[in-house]
Amino acid sequence: MSKRVISGSAVALVTPFREDTTLDREALRNLMRFHLAGGTDIVIPCGTTGESPTLGIEEQREIVEIVREEAGNRILVAAGAGTNSTAGAVELARNAEKAGAEAILSVSPYYNKPSQEGLYEHYRHIAEAVSVPVIIYNVPGRTGRNMSAETILRLAHEFENIAAVKEASENMPQIMELLGSRPENFSVLTGEDTLILPFMALGGDGVISVAANQVPGEVKKLVTLVREGQLDQARVLNNRLSHLFRLNFIESNPVPVKYALSLMGMIEEVYRLPLVPMPPEQKVLIEEELRNLGLID
Repeated sequence: MSKRVISGSAVALVTPFREDTTLDREALRNLMRFHLAGGTDIVIPCGTTGESPTLGIEEQREIVEIVREEAGNRILVAAGAGTNSTAGAVELARNAEKAGAEAILSVSPYYNKPSQEGLYEHYRHIAEAVSVPVIIYNVPGRTGRNMSAETILRLAHEFENIAAVKEASENMPQIMELLGSRPENFSVLTGEDTLILPFMALGGDGVISVAANQVPGEVKKLVTLVREGQLDQARVLNNRLSHLFRLNFIESNPVPVKYALSLMGMIEEVYRLPLVPMPPEQKVLIEEELRNLGLID
């Protein structure tokens, strides 16, 4: 990783379940070994891609403990620990830190649409409750409220352990403002696989990726190529992966990526309600692309 601790290729890890929807501990350990082999820099369990709205607090603790045990000192573990109640988000953050998380990813409050001052206060309470780095997660498409660059930068300047933002939007002016006005040790990562190349070419620090669940080595390579300025090679690789990037969102995340991982023999195709399997015509598209990429026979 670069001098910024929160940087590189981070995977928004799925949560594998058994047929009875209980945690599949063996599959979770195997996923971690897959990422160790693939060169992933950061693993983020219990986020949106990990179906966090359906996880209990004890499940969060156990998942983080298993991931941390498998990661050792080789991969940074930054656990998802967010909700739209500030008190609940603080509890989740403290729980994840106690379980061994080395950083916290906390989503901006959703549905209740707080003001920018409310968003500031939300993250202030989280930052003051834990000692590990906090990653702000701005995803207006899911939360219904954009967290402004001004608010993000205010937090970054005032709290040393607010260390990064996952900017999961296509708001390029906001991204450029964050990159141009951030403190020295504050990382800016994209949450959009389709934007890895242009985002990092502007000076971004990496990606929190869904596709890294399927192709960790390739996502890591794409990040590395752009970081090293090898843009011609990066464009070739980006073009190869671009269809997969898009297909992962033909249905609500993480339904497509979990179906793909089931075809790859990594997990069972099990979701917790209200998520349900994709219709057959969408499954065919995923299967075709996995074959094109050589991920299944």
